[in-house]
Amino acid sequence: MLTSRTFLKRTRAGAVVKVVREHYLRDDIPCGAAACRLCPPRPAGPGLGLQAQPSGAASSLCPGPHYLLPDTNLLLHQIDILEDPVIKNVIVLQTVLQEVRNRSAPVYKRIRDVIQNPEKHFYSFTNEHHRETYIKQEQGESSNDRNDRAIRVAVKWYNEHLKKIDSEEKIQVIFLTNDRTNKEKALEEGIAAYTCEEYIKSLTANPDLVDRLACVSDEGKEIESGKIIFPEHIPLSKLQQGIKSGIYLQGTYRASRENYLEATVWVHGDAEENKEIIIQGLKHLNRAVHEDIVAVELLTKDEWVAPSSVVLQDDGQNEDDIENEEEKENILKTCVSKDMLRPTGKVVGIIKRNWRPFCGMLSKSQIKEARRHLFTPADRRIPRIRIETRQADTLEGQRIIVAIDGWPRNSRYPNGHFVKNLGSAGDKETETEVLLLEHDVPHQPFSQNVLSFLPKMPWSITEQDMKCREDLRHLCVCSVDPPGCTDIDDALHCRETENGNIEVGVHIADVSHFIRPGNALDEESAKRGTTVYLCEKRIDMVPELLSSNLCSLRSNVDRLAFSCIWEMNQKAEILKTRFTKSVINSKASLTYAEAQMRIDSATMNDDITTSLRGLNKLAKILKKKRIDNGALTLSSPEVRFHMDSETHDPIDLQTKELKETNSMVEEFMLLANVSVAQKIYDEFPEFALLRKHPAPPPSNYDILVKAAKSKNLEIKTDSAKALAESLDRAESPTFPYLNTLLRILATRCMMQAVYFCSGMDNDFHHYGLASPIYTHFTSPIRRYADIIVHRLLAVAIGADSTYPELTDKHKLADICKNLNYRHKMSQYAQRASVAFHTQLFFKNKGVVNEDAYVLFVRKNAVVVLIPKYGLEGTVFFEEKGKPTPRLDYNNEVPSLTVEDTTLHVFDKVKVNIMLDASNIQHQKIRMVLVEPKILGSDVSANLSTEISNNEPEKKKKKLQK
Repeated sequence: MLTSRTFLKRTRAGAVVKVVREHYLRDDIPCGAAACRLCPPRPAGPGLGLQAQPSGAASSLCPGPHYLLPDTNLLLHQIDILEDPVIKNVIVLQTVLQEVRNRSAPVYKRIRDVIQNPEKHFYSFTNEHHRETYIKQEQGESSNDRNDRAIRVAVKWYNEHLKKIDSEEKIQVIFLTNDRTNKEKALEEGIAAYTCEEYIKSLTANPDLVDRLACVSDEGKEIESGKIIFPEHIPLSKLQQGIKSGIYLQGTYRASRENYLEATVWVHGDAEENKEIIIQGLKHLNRAVHEDIVAVELLTKDEWVAPSSVVLQDDGQNEDDIENEEEKENILKTCVSKDMLRPTGKVVGIIKRNWRPFCGMLSKSQIKEARRHLFTPADRRIPRIRIETRQADTLEGQRIIVAIDGWPRNSRYPNGHFVKNLGSAGDKETETEVLLLEHDVPHQPFSQNVLSFLPKMPWSITEQDMKCREDLRHLCVCSVDPPGCTDIDDALHCRETENGNIEVGVHIADVSHFIRPGNALDEESAKRGTTVYLCEKRIDMVPELLSSNLCSLRSNVDRLAFSCIWEMNQKAEILKTRFTKSVINSKASLTYAEAQMRIDSATMNDDITTSLRGLNKLAKILKKKRIDNGALTLSSPEVRFHMDSETHDPIDLQTKELKETNSMVEEFMLLANVSVAQKIYDEFPEFALLRKHPAPPPSNYDILVKAAKSKNLEIKTDSAKALAESLDRAESPTFPYLNTLLRILATRCMMQAVYFCSGMDNDFHHYGLASPIYTHFTSPIRRYADIIVHRLLAVAIGADSTYPELTDKHKLADICKNLNYRHKMSQYAQRASVAFHTQLFFKNKGVVNEDAYVLFVRKNAVVVLIPKYGLEGTVFFEEKGKPTPRLDYNNEVPSLTVEDTTLHVFDKVKVNIMLDASNIQHQKIRMVLVEPKILGSDVSANLSTEISNNEPEKKKKKLQK
């Protein structure tokens, strides 16, 4: 049966066009009920459909067997309830799914996953194409009202249809809606309809499920005072007009980790002016949450402020105590010079919320029998969230997940609901789960669908595999990696040719041979983007069969590779470059230390050692050339933990020692990446996936230049070469570690390197490497970018065929966006893992006394680096409940005077290091200044540490007084 729909549509140019769409209706769409013999069989696919005799939680409202049918808003807001294992046999209408898809991509993905879960018995019913459930929009009826009516028609049809099924007990369809009008109309039409809260409260055997109800209406949820705290948000339609006319600016809201009363908004668009806007003060922050897309109104220049140097944490005071907040805001507005002022604004509206489920802990209310409690997120950039729960006693001391539901104008904190209990705080497994969730690292096991695309074992190289491939198994190839490495991406060889030149080969695992475009394995790898290395765990981008076996270039086994082979002269000048798919057989899998030992040995002269010496000699020449061209040699302290073999707790912590062989491997990987980048760009000038490192804006270097100046050294920042040369010159005979500190500080000034599509950008330059073009080719086991580059290179040399997405620059740009996000989150997750294991290391150490250097000065603190552990921490001089010393902060010559002692950047100091476990949610390494001795400061600081660790709350306050 055919019907047609006609509607008007406005084009981008502003013209109005009439669109006529054919709409097919059918009478053979199954209802999904297992017991139904009236409908044709359900097509095979994911999910099992609705049960013949619905099982699930018993409801006091509807004791008989029943299916649930939610409307759009209920599905959008109560997805946590629907995901609970208790809720089964749910009909999801096409009308509802389409609306959810248009309004929230994350919720749409979650409901699709639930529908595909066979244990849940959810069924997606195509009501918009069923002859008896499709309805036309009536004249004067809004789309929303038409959809509500379509849902009610589908419920009625289901109830009539299920009556005809031959079964012992008749199955009823229950309509769930939180829309008062829709519910009233449903009841008038004889439909059994309940709100989500009514139905969930009727599940008497599952009282804990009530905690997961989202607080969709703020009615009755206001704090008792009812005092308006925040300005009203301007409606979206007015915001869009204001952004068009330039009254408001649109950007991404980024809360500060160090100061909960400050944020920055990164303005979208090309305008360099006012790219970053500072927001200060509770009312100006106006209920925005980290990563929201907001509209900002610029304040007049006389209201502009400077970025705060004060460290302020939200201590979760009484919600009504707004005066306390205003006092803190006044601290931010201390006198600053005019050149430090930055464009300042206020949030006037929210364009798009980017709320996600947050990990953290419950701060239980002191009021007995209270149901309302504050939840403190693990991420300090997220505000505390008020939730209602009956399980406060059970959840205390646990890591839990909470979702935000809304933020009324008269509430100091947003409202939310409990989602899930992760486990005990401090437990290693729980804390690892928290850091993976908080950094959005996909870490669920690979699905059966993904694993089905792996090669069948036992696997061997076939004749088909050898097509378009060179056999290089005769070459003396070896790999050099960190100890314990199982995902070996790269191997090298070096040999003299008959004409006196040198042949050097970089051989990279041919992952793209096993991961074919567009299948489930490829999509999962693209989503993950990168392998994430934690201290004791590796979250693989590809399944282990590939990462640690078939793609890993282990020694003495045949492996497929993609080879980049150069002919060089003795000066390491490239004479010829060629690329080929190959088969190799690595002769040795060495660690950096083993390779170094071979190079340095006077007795070893075998083929592998000779090859390594040749590579090392060329690498030194290549490195000198790079540095002469202006490549930067920066520093970043990396740590390695030594684990107890039984408890797996860290027993030693050392900074990683880099050997010559680290540099040797790095040089040839860089060279391969540059060679491949040039090749794919020459072949695909519009579609090459490249990597660039933007030059930092001059203002980024202010702190480095001032810090060097305070030591009578000049750092030039006109170009990478000028910076590299001035860093090389910045030596002090009496202070050898100064150069390392300057390089660490220079690293902090750098921008993030990013992937991009060559057809979407004009600036290809890699600032840090001083290279005009660069990409990633050498680690396809752990980076999806390299897989795309392999596919491009394979097409370029005629070793593989192309596919549409590979030559679509917009699709590639989207891939790059995800890769940049995943790489950033991976770095943050790795740092968080190091921080957690550092806490475990110091847990049983008591107080450790170590040398440190001042890296940064703040208005009330200094940030120090402890070289022995590669550890950074903040020494506070102004803390709650302690006498405040006299502080004088100087931004021009970065220094902080505490009482009569002045601390400069790079000053050597002594600190006591200990674990502060007084706040189980945010356990931290606490550092207290020991030398130079500051009168009245370190005494109270040490006392505060003892108090916070050893005394109950009441006694703590008494001692502090």
